[in-house]
Amino acid sequence: MPKGYWIAHVEADDVSNFQSEAYKAYVSSAAPVFEQYGGRFLARGGEFETAEGNGLGSRHVLIEFPSLEDAKACYHSAVYREAKLNRQAVATANIVLVEGFE
Repeated sequence: MPKGYWIAHVEADDVSNFQSEAYKAYVSSAAPVFEQYGGRFLARGGEFETAEGNGLGSRHVLIEFPSLEDAKACYHSAVYREAKLNRQAVATANIVLVEGFE
């Protein structure tokens, strides 16, 4: 079965928002739901280069899940819906849930 992935591009008006209490609350409240659905961070806010296009954000995240169904279940879970309210208070995101290639 192919793995599933979240590809997220996150932008904040001020990069210091990623150090805000709201963003820290998002990270800590989302962590248990990622673990519950088998999520594993492959990239999380590290250094990057925009090789083509507009870059879509100042923070990029790639999370691997056992399947696309797990990735979807995690995103649509009640726990994640509640956690993302903290992120949405200080940042916007483009998140794509995609099936991996075998």
